[in-house]
Amino acid sequence: MASNASSLEDLGGKMAPAPAPRPAVSNDVQSNVLDAADADGTPRSAPDPSLDNGSEKKKSAKELEKERKKAEKDAKFKAKKAVQASGGTAGVAKEDEASNEEKMKQLQRKKKTKTKGEPGEEQMPEYVEETPKGEKKRLQSLDGPFTKAYIPKVVESAWYDWWDKEGFFKPELPNGNTKDAGYFVIPIPPPNVTGKLHCGHALATSLQDVLIRWHRMRGFTTLYVPGCDHAGIATQSVVEKMLARREGKTRHDLGRQKFIERTMDWKTEYHQHLTHSLKRMGGSFDWTREAFTMDKRLSNAVTKSFVKMHEDGLIYRSNRIVNWCTQLNTALSSIEVDNKDLTGRTLLSVPGYERKVEFGVLTHFKYPIDGTDQFIEVATTRPETMLGDSGIAVHPNDERYKHIVGQNAKHPFVDRLLPIVADDYVDPEFGTGAVKLTPAHDPNDFRLGQEHKLLFINILNDDGTMNENTGSFSGQKRFDVRYSIITALEENGLFVKKVDNAMKVPICSRSSDVIEPIMKPQWWMRMESLAKPAIEVVEKGELKIRPSTSEKTYKHWMRNIQDWCLSRQLWWGHQIPAYFVKIAGGKDDRSDDNLWVSGRTEDEAQKRAEEKFPNEKFSLERDEDVLDTWFSSGLWPFSTLGWPEKTVELDKLFPTSVLETGWDILPFWVTRMVMMSLHLTGKVPFTEVYCHSLIRDSDGRKMSKSLGNVIDPIDIMDGITLEALHEQLRNGNLDPKELKTAEKYQKTSFPHGIPECGADALRMSLVGYTTGGGDISFDVSVIHGYRRFCNKIYQATKYVLGRLGDFTARAKITKSGNESLPERWILHKLTISAMKINQHLDRREFSLATQVAYRYFYESLCDTYIENSKAIFDEGSEEQKESARQTLYTAIESGLTMIHPFMPFLTEELWQRLPRREFDRTRSITIASFPQYLQDFDDEASETEYELLVDSAKGLRSLTAEYAVKEGAETYLQSLNDAAHNTLSSSTSLPSIKSLAGKSISSISILSPSDPAPTGCAVYTVSSSATAYLDVKGRIEIDKEITKAQGRLVKANETIARQTKIMDHEWAEKVSDVVKEQERSKLKDAETEARNWQASIEQFERLRLE
Repeated sequence: MASNASSLEDLGGKMAPAPAPRPAVSNDVQSNVLDAADADGTPRSAPDPSLDNGSEKKKSAKELEKERKKAEKDAKFKAKKAVQASGGTAGVAKEDEASNEEKMKQLQRKKKTKTKGEPGEEQMPEYVEETPKGEKKRLQSLDGPFTKAYIPKVVESAWYDWWDKEGFFKPELPNGNTKDAGYFVIPIPPPNVTGKLHCGHALATSLQDVLIRWHRMRGFTTLYVPGCDHAGIATQSVVEKMLARREGKTRHDLGRQKFIERTMDWKTEYHQHLTHSLKRMGGSFDWTREAFTMDKRLSNAVTKSFVKMHEDGLIYRSNRIVNWCTQLNTALSSIEVDNKDLTGRTLLSVPGYERKVEFGVLTHFKYPIDGTDQFIEVATTRPETMLGDSGIAVHPNDERYKHIVGQNAKHPFVDRLLPIVADDYVDPEFGTGAVKLTPAHDPNDFRLGQEHKLLFINILNDDGTMNENTGSFSGQKRFDVRYSIITALEENGLFVKKVDNAMKVPICSRSSDVIEPIMKPQWWMRMESLAKPAIEVVEKGELKIRPSTSEKTYKHWMRNIQDWCLSRQLWWGHQIPAYFVKIAGGKDDRSDDNLWVSGRTEDEAQKRAEEKFPNEKFSLERDEDVLDTWFSSGLWPFSTLGWPEKTVELDKLFPTSVLETGWDILPFWVTRMVMMSLHLTGKVPFTEVYCHSLIRDSDGRKMSKSLGNVIDPIDIMDGITLEALHEQLRNGNLDPKELKTAEKYQKTSFPHGIPECGADALRMSLVGYTTGGGDISFDVSVIHGYRRFCNKIYQATKYVLGRLGDFTARAKITKSGNESLPERWILHKLTISAMKINQHLDRREFSLATQVAYRYFYESLCDTYIENSKAIFDEGSEEQKESARQTLYTAIESGLTMIHPFMPFLTEELWQRLPRREFDRTRSITIASFPQYLQDFDDEASETEYELLVDSAKGLRSLTAEYAVKEGAETYLQSLNDAAHNTLSSSTSLPSIKSLAGKSISSISILSPSDPAPTGCAVYTVSSSATAYLDVKGRIEIDKEITKAQGRLVKANETIARQTKIMDHEWAEKVSDVVKEQERSKLKDAETEARNWQASIEQFERLRLE
């Protein structure tokens, strides 16, 4: 326990919580947080800076201001100026063995020898944690240079390694069973092992860890499973680019095995960064259970599941249309394809082409009808695909074409006849009403080609050049043919025209190549039979999906599901455990499903092939393709717990509790986990899905490396200079043009870099953003405002430690029965806040939970009760002081445990400094009990009475601030009913009001309802129970103040009108509770303000007549 008190130097400066009520943080909320970050840190009545055995020494305002500035300067610039202060070295390699105390002595010696004219500022040297890794943190005196003020790096050091070593994050299974409260398990949505985490990962980790820590503190067996995904195409793409840039090589130069080894080395390097980031965020993972989708255990699960589902007839081989990337030479899933919307003719850059390529145009041309002199006109957005046309479709009721249905059109460039068929699919109003059919290169044409038995003609090689089926165009690149085919049509008199056409262009998210629909023999999974039970578990309530909009998305996707293409033409991933049976003298058709077998090993596949072809000579060739990454990810919730083996974890902790993820991957990942789990385990993989919003930048744009708005959470936590941000961009894979755009954004958004915010401030702000509504407009400056809140907690706890002295806390959290009104009030606030936070977290109302925690700590505890406690410690009896200490201890201890799930590092640092209750042997706040509602603390009467005092003090403070009265203020409080008068005139009330109202007030007179209202005063309506007055006679220019008051009254009435207009019945049904609360508060504040100005105007008018 600390032996000295804090000056509470940063408890002043009002700051509102920053949870976003809308997809973007509102201007009011953002302004409040940022104002607080810049506000004067000195409180209106600063608690004493030091205590010595109960004696007090008051410091002047000038001294307090000097201390505040020094603390702020130390915290704000230490990282930036460490190089200068430590003699020009960025690190501390040569100083690691020196204590921080010795470093400060060295710095003091430097100060003495520095010349007067030397530029720069003196700063503290870089902090070095002296606690050996894994040991419990060695807490320094709160008077130390690194602990006088809140510094995130100092507070957050050492704790995580100790938590991990002590096993606080491991699931407790007493006697092999879960604890009485039950279990709570979250498998992390595995981040891709392709580099650094981004703020979306930080958001997910924050939300998941809040739930895990909250359940752990409530006595549940908890498990937070860490791990990462091999991210097949993303990782291979990055490694191939790296090989080309650094060594001028391709993967084929290395060979498959060497390339996989090289990629595994790369994965190991970046995996360490991922792990560091997750630990730095405070995620309470059980690292002994860390999983990787390509480790031996999970790879075994992949093989087992593929073989079983193949045997069950769910996986099959077929030659069908896939999304093909000619740059990466692989099929892609839909999530790896971005659709670019065009409104008309647009020239786009395409990899591999010097000139831009034309899109957004409908090209009309004619086919001659065989054996006649007639033509049929068609239109297409991809003229090069006409080389693969094998038919033309018209609507059966289209009178223009009825006479030619059944005839053939003749292809002008290849020896091919195109049957003219009738089909209801054709829209006679679009284009010419005649549709060219390219079954091998268009998903819709593919179906029509099957129905009308047309030829399926592939015209492309894997690299995007034309193949032998294109005649004289063979060998040309596809988009070069887009132009040459039009020239050829013109030469043959077949070209008609071009017109603008709105369309979507599919773009590979990895290579920026234009995707080609192409037929490929691939492995597919039948989805319809799997989707039905996956819908039923949601409708029956076995699986809850939040918010409700995400449930609708889930059901819509399931009811319109298509078969899933499993094959990827990559080397990095799980090689498909399927073998082609090459029968001697037989056909070599790789698309024939009957000629394939699967097996967990080649021996197992050999036996199955022998059983399938008993009298044939054959050889086996394993499929070189790998499985889509989403296949192994689909097994994640149960493969990480040991499936297909029968493990204790799978028996006791499955199904898992919650999957928390972004709504954007709901169709691609969540649905597949549900379907695969139901089929392979017979259980849902989790009982709840919570979909968080997507993070966008402060301008509402999607996070993109090319825009420069992707931020590493580490850079927010530790701080980073603008030049270092630029350097990160230069070391990436950005195109030079994209680099300029990205640097411009960074320079605009972070002109001075990003200040050190710490993990706790980052977590609290991200959780506060989560309203369950639309996307999040993310602003680093708001997070930095939350660092101020951390300092508020830090300084408040220092003050409490100083006031406790030689203190023994009661063994249990109970009342003595002799608590004063302020004590009853803060304990009431505590228990109601605990009740509300538990309710909000149970309902996944994250933003509301942070608001309650924030308001309890900031408004109730720091701004009110701690300020009020000074009067008790200054003037109370020994019994009153002891009661105040017990209450203060309960309020701060419970406050820290209540906010711990949101801010784990700060709360552990401070909780460890508090004395423990008798018989309490709890070693860490991570396993302390979370506050629960205590009926004995619920005291509505105290809230009514004490908040009248608080609001009265607020009114008096507001009046003295409005009229710039620094000292000698004469004030009045007039009660408007007998109950209020009894409260205000109580002997204990006036000291409370004085301690909260500030030092500028010299007198407070309590008036009864029957007393005449004072004259010559500015007025503040406290409530319907009381009015505050400030005597302004001789202090103001009356006419000037009347004019100002009239202007303020107009603005207040305008706000009332505006708020009343928007808050109609429809508004109440549409907006969230967070928005309702904020907007109603605005209306209430405006109404109070209007009453105040109206009453003041009336007073000033009378004063003018005197």
